Amino acid sequence: MLVCRLLSIAFCLLLVSCQKPEIPTGTFVQVQRTVTGQTIEIVSTADKIALLEQIRLIGIEVPDLKQQPWGEVAKSKLEQLIGGKQVLLESDVEGKDRFDRKLAYLWQNGVLVNERLVKEGYALATVRSANKKYQQRIVNAQEWARLMGKGIWNPKQPLRQTPAEFRQQNQK
Repeated sequence: MLVCRLLSIAFCLLLVSCQKPEIPTGTFVQVQRTVTGQTIEIVSTADKIALLEQIRLIGIEVPDLKQQPWGEVAKSKLEQLIGGKQVLLESDVEGKDRFDRKLAYLWQNGVLVNERLVKEGYALATVRSANKKYQQRIVNAQEWARLMGKGIWNPKQPLRQTPAEFRQQNQK
C-alpha cells in the first residue's frame, strides 16, 4: 500500500515538473475583502466611480461557510494568502458567472492561488465553464492533496459532502 502511494506521488511530481511554466497576464488589483474561500472583493474604478466588485476564483469550489470547519478554514487561508495585498487577476474565456461576479485566476508573487488552495486541501477542483486554461494544473493539485491527505482529504476529518450537496440538503 505504501509503495503504491509513493509511486502515485512520484508520478504526480513527474507530471508537475514536466509542465511548461505559464507566464500570467492580467491586471493588478488591491484586495479589499475576502468574502469566502473562493470570492474576494476589489475596488473597481470603472467609469471613474469607485465600486466594490466581486471576483470568483476559476476552477475551484470551496466548502460553504456553514460547512464546519472547512468553510471558515478555506476563507481564512485565502485571507492569509492575499488579504489586503496586491494580486494579479487573469481572465479566461468566460468573464462573469451567473451571479455577475467577475471570474479570474488569482496570482500572488508568481503563485497561482486557485491551484494552491486545492493543493493544500482547502478547495475542490471543479470544471463548470469554458475557462480551462489552468484546469490540468488544478486537477493535478487535487490529486496531490488527496494522495497526501491534505485538508478536506484528511482521513481523520474529511469533507463529507461536496459544497453543492451541502447547499441542496440545507436549503430548507
